[in-house]
Amino acid sequence: MNATSTQAASTQARPLVITDCDEVLLRMVAHFREWLGEAHDIDFAFQSDFARALTRREDGTVVEQKEIWRLLNAFFDSEMDRQDPVEGAIEAYGQLAEKADVVVLTNLLDHRQEDRARQLARHGIDAKVYTNQGPKGGAIARIVEEYGPRRTVFIDDLSQHHNSARELAPDTLRLHLCGEPDLAPHIACGAKAGDAHARIDRWDEALPWILENLEKPA
Repeated sequence: MNATSTQAASTQARPLVITDCDEVLLRMVAHFREWLGEAHDIDFAFQSDFARALTRREDGTVVEQKEIWRLLNAFFDSEMDRQDPVEGAIEAYGQLAEKADVVVLTNLLDHRQEDRARQLARHGIDAKVYTNQGPKGGAIARIVEEYGPRRTVFIDDLSQHHNSARELAPDTLRLHLCGEPDLAPHIACGAKAGDAHARIDRWDEALPWILENLEKPA
């Protein structure tokens, strides 16, 4: 393929939106906190570092990291039906899907991929789901290679994933969005760290930013 045909193919390609799920499309941590209290007598303090955020009501001891991961897996085993959409997320997805390919990149174990896809479909989000463990930059780079978009926007609620994307998929536009109002003030900001291009925590404000940037030339 010569340079002219490569440029033409790039021009014809649809833009791509790669979005996280929890706290971007669906609320999770608020429901996780409720379930911890109901089923395990554990408090979850959003304002604390995650490694020390869970404490047992009986004696105030901090739940160890290994146990936190066990509880998270147990939540996803049985409680995914609790999750509801982040305000404005369903409407935003509908508008984005008209303009771009939209896929979900979620940090769940691979065997939960179908459960996540079904969960999102129940809320009207019929998007391809990719599972991942750890930093997301490598997965983003592979998805971009698969789709060959003319423009890519990556959306996630955690700064470390924007850092990974900046390092491994630097041509992506990166939006830091945490749609859980009680959690958002306590999340380190990827934009302030220089890893995300913007930090916008409301979909009614984020959607115009995304649509505008999808239309800009690569």
